[in-house]
Amino acid sequence: MQSGAMTFRSHMETALAEARAAADRGEVPVGAVIVSPDGRIVAKAGNRTRELNDPTAHAEILALRAACADARSERLPDHDLYVTLEPCAMCAAALAAARIRRIYYGASDPKSGGVAHGARIFTHDQAHHVPEIYDGIAAQEAADLLKAFFAARR
Repeated sequence: MQSGAMTFRSHMETALAEARAAADRGEVPVGAVIVSPDGRIVAKAGNRTRELNDPTAHAEILALRAACADARSERLPDHDLYVTLEPCAMCAAALAAARIRRIYYGASDPKSGGVAHGARIFTHDQAHHVPEIYDGIAAQEAADLLKAFFAARR
């Protein structure tokens, strides 16, 4: 990359808006955004597992499906994902299959995460692709959304 050719811009605020919308629908507040190589948001989603009665309807999977449809390809090698929570093993495996370039996530998920915790999908020899990982982007706000959501249900 040429010096000054690109400036990093986080799209986590859009992902957080998707997470808040998911919470408003009664879904676990996780939001995801996929960005094209030119910095354009090509897909955004929040969790919809309950609404769709689909255990795979995580924010990352829904955004991935929409981004692949936009690109007319099952692979997104120059695209980046912004997600409010560390992807689970299912989502991490799907992101590897799609060849996502970078994953930026907010809150860590020691219980169900699949990147830095649990299955650690990208550390296995079977991982066909290992994206660049950046964690802790707006982590406190993402964690606070999750804590408030679950506290309201107790």
